[in-house]
Amino acid sequence: MDSQQPVAIVLSFIDRINAVDVDGLCALMTEDHVFVDGLGNRVVGREKLRAGWTSYLAWFPDYRISHEEIFESREGVAVFGAASGTYAVGGKLPKENHWEIPAAWKAVVRDGLIAEWRVYCDNQPARKLLGDKSP
Repeated sequence: MDSQQPVAIVLSFIDRINAVDVDGLCALMTEDHVFVDGLGNRVVGREKLRAGWTSYLAWFPDYRISHEEIFESREGVAVFGAASGTYAVGGKLPKENHWEIPAAWKAVVRDGLIAEWRVYCDNQPARKLLGDKSP
């Protein structure tokens, strides 16, 4: 598969997430990259996302995305699967801090880079471990 194909780029992005490779993730982002989380919160800019991913992967060092189906359209690439991770405490990954949820992602690819990464999931299990008691 050509490395400039949107699906291949999205799969590379997921590989970088699963490898906990923030520099590799950033190398696949446009400078004006937009990240939208499951609650609709937006973060704009590659360097802001560098800090965001660094923090998130420190909280959940075993965060992983698995995919079951991938679809491509003119608007982007849709990924359906699951996300999982364990909230780290004192450098350890307690079993009771592990979560796994069904999830979907939409990626917009522009000029061979990810311009937008949008998450669709109920991330309540992760928020709860971080101390967020909102519904």
